[in-house]
Amino acid sequence: MIKNKNLWIITGITVLNAIGLTIVLPILPFLLAEYVSEKEVATYMSALVSVFALCTFFAAPIFGALSDRFGRKSILVLSLLGSAIGYFLLGFGGAIWILFLGRIIDGLTAGNQSTLFAYISDSTVSSERSRWFGILGGAIGLGFMIGPGIGGLLGAISITLPFFVTAGITLISILCIIFLLPESLPKEKRSSTFNMNSFNLYHQFNVVFKLKDARKLLFMGAFFFVGLIIWQFNTSVYLKDVFHWGPTFIGAVFMTVGVCDILSRVILLPLLLKKWNEKKLGAIGLTGLSIGLALLFISYNIQSPYIIFTAVIFIVIGEGLFDPSYNSQLSNSVDDTKQGLLQGTNHSLQALYRVLIPLTAGFIYSYNHGVIFAIAAFILIIGLILYLKVNKN
Repeated sequence: MIKNKNLWIITGITVLNAIGLTIVLPILPFLLAEYVSEKEVATYMSALVSVFALCTFFAAPIFGALSDRFGRKSILVLSLLGSAIGYFLLGFGGAIWILFLGRIIDGLTAGNQSTLFAYISDSTVSSERSRWFGILGGAIGLGFMIGPGIGGLLGAISITLPFFVTAGITLISILCIIFLLPESLPKEKRSSTFNMNSFNLYHQFNVVFKLKDARKLLFMGAFFFVGLIIWQFNTSVYLKDVFHWGPTFIGAVFMTVGVCDILSRVILLPLLLKKWNEKKLGAIGLTGLSIGLALLFISYNIQSPYIIFTAVIFIVIGEGLFDPSYNSQLSNSVDDTKQGLLQGTNHSLQALYRVLIPLTAGFIYSYNHGVIFAIAAFILIIGLILYLKVNKN
């Protein structure tokens, strides 16, 4: 078993990755404005997000299988190297196709997050995984809080500077992995098979979905991610359109999101795990999510900031309790030789949801700004019913 200090190194690397990822978020629209007209910025922004997600969808299971066969360290290094190259290309730019090339390279090597989760699975016993998945989620939340602020400051100096800084942070992460992090998957526990089928997405999905316990959890998890993505992609525009809030108020909402996310995953989850098991906490989390989304729907007719902030607290704490518990159960559904493939498949599906759901949700939102959250709450309730059914025995 890997010592806890190495898990904290992984946590630190996760913070660096999240900071690097989010540094560029406030700047990307301004970078695009140098290549396309103002009216086209939103379209190209969506296209860049979509092409990255699609590449991730195809690549994540393959990188997961690679990590099962060759170990976690080498795949983490390869994946992060692809990200660094992608960010350097965004910084150098010169033409819109170079920006797309940068996102494609980053997406096609997008195995770092699933491999980080697999590393946690390798390095912990089943009873510890919810706690460490919670800490990893908290690390991502911390990075997401810090990154945009740094990006805004750097962007005031130069539009391209944040991309070079992000590439530099990614290279620092690579050095930390090479020199500080031991391999978590010993050779005797690695997958013994690797052939051309390992590059076949259908084959990879088929292997995972033949595993009964994993299949049930992934199917149930789809409802969680669909509801969550509806919230993530529609809340900012909802607050702007319905409440007429500006960047300051909306920023305060997302600051609340960051604080609650860290508190729920790093402090509240470990405390509650002493009283209840992860299955019960998962159910409590899904219930909280459903209540929060229902409150957002109510806020369409009763426009109170108190309802908004209450909804945000329910949603984020609910997610913070469910997500680590779900990841722990998912990890425990397969043996050591398939952890990477499972995590890769899970993150691949999440990437697909992030391509398809915003398009559908945006269409519904254009007809009624509030009903999209009622639909999300209903989807989460179905997810809760399925979760209780999966964990009945």
